Amino acid sequence: MAEPPILSLEGVGLQQGGRWLFGDPAGGDGLDLHIGPRDRLALIGRNGVGKTTLLRLITSEIEPDRGTRKVKPHANIVWLEQEPDFSAHATLMDYALSGRDAPQAHEVEAIAGQLGIDMAKEAATASGGERRRAAIARALAQGPDLLLLDEPTNHLDLAAIDWLEDWLGRYKGAFIVISHDRTFLKRLTRATLWLDRGNLRRKEVGFGGYEAWEEQVYAEEARAAEKLDAKLKIEAHWLERGVTARRKRNMGRLDRLWQMRAQRAAMISPGGTARLKLASDEDFRSKSVIVAEDIAKSYDGRQVIKPFSLRIQRGDRIGIVGANGAGKTTLLKMLTGEIEPDTGSVTHAATLSGVMIDQQRALLDPQKTVRDVLAEGGDWIDVRGHRKHVQAYLKEFLFDPSLIEAKIGTFSGGERSRLLLAREFARTSNLLVLDEPTNDLDLETLDLLQEVIADYEGTVLIVSHDRDFLDRTVTVTLGLDGSGTVDVVAGGYEDWQAKRRKRSGAGGGGQTRAARDGPDEGAPPPPPPPPPPRSVKLSYRDQRDYERLPDRIEELEGLIAKGEAALADPDLYAQDPDRFTRIGKSIELARAEKEEAEERWLALAETVEAQNA
Repeated sequence: MAEPPILSLEGVGLQQGGRWLFGDPAGGDGLDLHIGPRDRLALIGRNGVGKTTLLRLITSEIEPDRGTRKVKPHANIVWLEQEPDFSAHATLMDYALSGRDAPQAHEVEAIAGQLGIDMAKEAATASGGERRRAAIARALAQGPDLLLLDEPTNHLDLAAIDWLEDWLGRYKGAFIVISHDRTFLKRLTRATLWLDRGNLRRKEVGFGGYEAWEEQVYAEEARAAEKLDAKLKIEAHWLERGVTARRKRNMGRLDRLWQMRAQRAAMISPGGTARLKLASDEDFRSKSVIVAEDIAKSYDGRQVIKPFSLRIQRGDRIGIVGANGAGKTTLLKMLTGEIEPDTGSVTHAATLSGVMIDQQRALLDPQKTVRDVLAEGGDWIDVRGHRKHVQAYLKEFLFDPSLIEAKIGTFSGGERSRLLLAREFARTSNLLVLDEPTNDLDLETLDLLQEVIADYEGTVLIVSHDRDFLDRTVTVTLGLDGSGTVDVVAGGYEDWQAKRRKRSGAGGGGQTRAARDGPDEGAPPPPPPPPPPRSVKLSYRDQRDYERLPDRIEELEGLIAKGEAALADPDLYAQDPDRFTRIGKSIELARAEKEEAEERWLALAETVEAQNA
């Protein structure tokens, strides 16, 4: 006999800001959710759709405007918030022992010891990672029947993430997790909740099957919309079509990434030392943008970075990974010239111009509008030397153009991070420095970020704990194990882990969880090798299209931006409704032609690259 659910939401509706966030009565039934005692649920949805708000409904922190909430008697529901408030607490332990259902101190200490966190530390001076681990210790020590996890891996290093995965793997209760960490979700979840446009769907597949399910749903909705002969219905799917097309294009980019990694592997000396070389050293020197020669750094008598040399080429995507305190930030600052090494030297190309993108979303003025942030109150924005209408640019970063006048204070943390990315990526530069760029981003934005990085013409340095993101993005990984040694590996996080496993041997004590337990069910496979060259030759027509399509795509982007700028005139429809309609139709046709041209050119580009491989 099936056990009763821990919690049920039935016909729930919630208004927010004068609109129905969930369960609009005009749209039919409200939101339903039933959570069983062993459920392991991924909660998926774009930033701003109400994922965190749904968790608040589950905990009864807020009450619904309609519908009912039922909880199994004596069930203990614990919420690990994304950003817990430590302001009223002197120490981390004071925070952990606060609240109506505070855990026992010895339970907190036991978990804190495994996480490596001193709970006596002052809360005001604790780092983001220390606060996150303290919050985890508090939540787990309460013995929850249902655990709600809101971005639990934010600010955690790889060792802490690995520990949390192990704990949740043994956990006997139910959990719901919101996370941008694909690897974390694939390893732990067994069913998926998808919150989309006020509706909550459920499918009994873990996150590994989510993307295929999502595309199937979008395809069915698009077919239904096309049958309705309602252009507004079809237009409502512009974002979903864009997400699907982006994911397909990114598969082509991944193929090219494997090729770049293969080229980089040939530059790393057989001993795995940090000095990267080409067959023609002069050619390599001419392409180098950052040259580090025997750099080292020590703090308080501890050698954080042992002597290390590296040449970074134009177009490289360098990932820096390691535990907190291993020296990632120190290495990044030495490479960018922010701090000097104790020994050795770092030389930059004379033309190097960098942009740093870190977690600055708190610096965005909540009273400013999107237009203020992106275009300083105007209608146009310069995007790396190209002028674009600000509403068209908003679409590229998955925002509804109607949000142009929305105030930053109304945005979720993830939406603010996405807006910050949009602003910073517009700046002209040839070096991007990304410090934990994936925190608080939804999965569609991560796909977008992957695309932007892949298409960026300059060099990229990325510090991240997001294993899947690194595997999809970087050509070279600089791995720091805490001993001061910097491993240089062609490839991503999994390639670095493979090197560590090989070095430690089958019986070594430094094995990772993957080495101890074997591959996790649903875990992403290692990147495939570069595809073999294909003996395909372009026809005359193909060659002509390959050469002319980039200009045509740029021309169409200009036409779309011009049309959208005209439609932005609030008086146009009232003064000339026929012209308003004509412009709308022309924009629709231009978008369709642009999408077709992009897909055509991408296919041709892959053929050309295969010829040249």
